[in-house]
Amino acid sequence: MNTFVINLVYLMLSTALLLSFVRMAKGPSLPDRVVALELIASIVAGIVGVHAIDTGVSSFLDVAIVLALTAFLAAIGFARFLERGGPRDD
Repeated sequence: MNTFVINLVYLMLSTALLLSFVRMAKGPSLPDRVVALELIASIVAGIVGVHAIDTGVSSFLDVAIVLALTAFLAAIGFARFLERGGPRDD
């Protein structure tokens, strides 16, 4: 039963990852693509967390936390970039 649940979670996260890649490729605007990239980073952190639970290696949780924090800081940086006017044609 435990492996069924783990495999189901892997399948759901993989499907979400695939759909996020589609949104990142098709996104009509730059902010849509950045949000999709943020979602991809969060899903990868979730996959790493599930892998840590599956294998019992707690070091993977540290990797997932660092990945999530890095993605969050990238999103904050992009928001500040857009707030200051975005790209210019100087």
